[in-house]
Amino acid sequence: MTVNAMIVTRLLPAIRKMFPKLKIIIVEDALASNAPHIQLLEELSFNYILVAKPSDHAYMFEKIKQNQEKARVREMKIQDEDGTIRRYNYINNIPLNASHPELLVNFLEYWEEKDGKSIYHNTWITDIELHQDNIYYVMKGGRARFQYENETFNTLKNQGYNLEHNYGHGKQHLSTVLAVLTMLQFLIDQVQEIAGPLFKAARWRFHSRVQFWDSIRSRFLEHFLTDWEILWKSLIYGFKAKLIQLDTS
Repeated sequence: MTVNAMIVTRLLPAIRKMFPKLKIIIVEDALASNAPHIQLLEELSFNYILVAKPSDHAYMFEKIKQNQEKARVREMKIQDEDGTIRRYNYINNIPLNASHPELLVNFLEYWEEKDGKSIYHNTWITDIELHQDNIYYVMKGGRARFQYENETFNTLKNQGYNLEHNYGHGKQHLSTVLAVLTMLQFLIDQVQEIAGPLFKAARWRFHSRVQFWDSIRSRFLEHFLTDWEILWKSLIYGFKAKLIQLDTS
């Protein structure tokens, strides 16, 4: 069992213990679309949307092909006003693999095309029963994984938080403590970005988060800030805000 698998095996039961009645959909990549993991999700009453690749599920894709030849795979095609074509193939109750024929999953394949060119294509398995009215939402749920990877992991690595740096190993788990503090900072920033009008106004004055953090640091280096409101207003309105210049002589 890999380290990631061990973490997930411990994490998921802990989440369910903390939130015994909360409806949760687990969205994961192709590494998770295996029978033991899916059985764990079902035991814990989690719904799931998992990427499933033909190279990993030859048996299942052969079954889908057989059903397609018998016109049992449902198809839907939609064209948006901007010319984007969205195509869906879906079927319910397909065995995951030959080793676990009793484990039935629902399969969704999605294509996105524009101007005759393929923009996006992916395939998922889910325990959510698929029908014409919900395949769009299941597809959006499956694609949400890329959104949180970009908006969370990419932000933490490349937008000024420098999470990938361990800041030196130190003693007594120093790098772990700094990583947790970085995550806590990111959480506080996310709360402010949702609920703090001054923070939001200051943030959107800058093209990137890196520029935003650099400007904040420059304020602390050059001025004495008596409260957060003055900091945010100085970023929004410039130096019209009341800043006390530091004496560097």
